[in-house]
Amino acid sequence: MKGKLMKLLAMCCLLSACTGTDTAKQAEYQRIDAQKAKEMMQDSSVIVLDVRTQEEYAQGHIPNAELLPLDQIEKISEVAEKDKTILVYCRSGNRSAQAAHYLIESGYENVYDFGGILSWPYEIE
Repeated sequence: MKGKLMKLLAMCCLLSACTGTDTAKQAEYQRIDAQKAKEMMQDSSVIVLDVRTQEEYAQGHIPNAELLPLDQIEKISEVAEKDKTILVYCRSGNRSAQAAHYLIESGYENVYDFGGILSWPYEIE
């Protein structure tokens, strides 16, 4: 009886070691540069998300960017499904990082933060 109990206890320990948090690693957003973002934008299914204010967006934005201010980021499901690739930017990179983190926490897996429009060397409309 004691031998069976010890075997059962050993099996339980082994099973619990196999189900640790390493096997359920959470997705993380990726930080990319403007050049990589521009390359990814060639795919028409990619969503470019501007998380600045309406006023900032009106002053100039990346072509085809969707405006979703950071203070409204919880409305992301109106803009993108969870399986979409999302490129996020703001003015300098702070709000885009916050938005990217929120998206990952909300179950989006293909999230890329390319910082701010201040360092965007390409076309702006």
